[in-house]
Amino acid sequence: MTRAGPRARGRGSDRAPLQMVPTYPIETERLGLREMTQADAPFMLNLLNQPSFILNIGDRGVRTLEDARAYIDNRVIASYTSHGFGMYLVVVKATGEPAGICGLVKRDGLDDVDIGFAFVPEHWGKGYPVESAQAVKDYAANVVGLARLVAITAPTNWLSIRIVETIGFAFERMVRLTPEAAEVKLFSCSLERSPRRVLQVARIQVPPTPCDQA
Repeated sequence: MTRAGPRARGRGSDRAPLQMVPTYPIETERLGLREMTQADAPFMLNLLNQPSFILNIGDRGVRTLEDARAYIDNRVIASYTSHGFGMYLVVVKATGEPAGICGLVKRDGLDDVDIGFAFVPEHWGKGYPVESAQAVKDYAANVVGLARLVAITAPTNWLSIRIVETIGFAFERMVRLTPEAAEVKLFSCSLERSPRRVLQVARIQVPPTPCDQA
C-alpha cells in the first residue's frame, strides 16, 4: 500500500513570510526613536567612551558591557519608570543601525526637563541631531505635555549650541548643576501643543547640518 504524499500547498504558499516593520514612539522621515534595552549595551559602551562624549558631556565611568547594562538599567530604564520618558536610541530606519541617543532628562539640579543628544562619529554630518531633537521637542509638547523645555551645553560646545538654537532654544543664563560643578550654558524654549501633532509620531524633514555631535 502506497502512502499518500504530502498534501499540495495552497496557492502563494511559497512566498516569503511577511517581515514585521518596526514601530517607534517617536519617528521622523529618516529616524526612529525607541526605548533602550539591555541589548543596546554594546552600542552604549561605544558611545559613552567616544572622546567627544567624554569631553563635551562627561565621563560616565562605563568601561565594560556589564557597566553599560547597569547604566541602561539604573539611569535610562529607571527614568522611563519614574518619569514616563528618558533617553531614546536613535535608529536609522533605512538600515536599522543605531546612530546615537536623544531624549528627555529630569535632573536633580534643574527645575525643568532638559533635552539631550549624542551621536557616534560615523553618523556626524547627516543632520541627525537636529532631526531627532526637533522630534523630541514636539513629543515633549504634544505627548508629555510640557510647557517649557531646557537644554544645557558646555560653554565651548559650539556644535550643540548651534543645534539647540536651530530648533528654537535661546540662551537664558549660566548655571551649575551642583555647587562644585563647572558652569554650563542653559538654553530654554516655550512649548505649545499643536493640534496637528497630537499623535505620538512626529514626521518632519530637517536639512542636514555640516557636522553634528553632542
